[in-house]
Amino acid sequence: MAKNRKDALKPSPVSPSTTDIPEEEQWRLIHESGVLSRVKADQDARSTTREDDDGTSALAEEIFDASVIIMPMTFFLVMMEILIHHQYAKQPTFGDIAQKLLNTFPIMSVFMFYTIRHKCSVRTQVALFLLSLGVGPRMIWLVNRGSWLTNIAQCPQFATIWLYTVLQLNLPLAVLSLTLIGAWTWWMGLKLLL
Repeated sequence: MAKNRKDALKPSPVSPSTTDIPEEEQWRLIHESGVLSRVKADQDARSTTREDDDGTSALAEEIFDASVIIMPMTFFLVMMEILIHHQYAKQPTFGDIAQKLLNTFPIMSVFMFYTIRHKCSVRTQVALFLLSLGVGPRMIWLVNRGSWLTNIAQCPQFATIWLYTVLQLNLPLAVLSLTLIGAWTWWMGLKLLL
């Protein structure tokens, strides 16, 4: 038995039956068999599928990014609607808030989706900056000098748009916008405290 184990551990001699094929002959055989063209076609098909998936996933990612901003802005709009009613001792009904959301939500969502999509564009940044400079002072003026009916009708939307534009602006533009609006408020003798 010990003898059988020793025989099993002995390496078997390698048979010299393997043939070395020159590299040129190997390439000729590969080209004639068509293996490379099938691999190339499979790779092209996979890359096309990946590009289609990237297009779909990129859109899905943009929709998700927009939803992450649209939902809090919608809740902010509802909160401002409730607060402005309570400021003037009015009790908002569910119908009032639902009607305001039905009128505002679709336009707000489309606006936010496209501004988020093109946030890095200089045009978008300039447009958001100008919008911030228009909406902020208008809301401050309404709160200080507007009638209560006008405030109830316009201030929640203006507050939401102003907050959104400041959030989407690059930091230097956001600071400049808030500084200019603060300077205008001081110059006009208005105040932000309610």
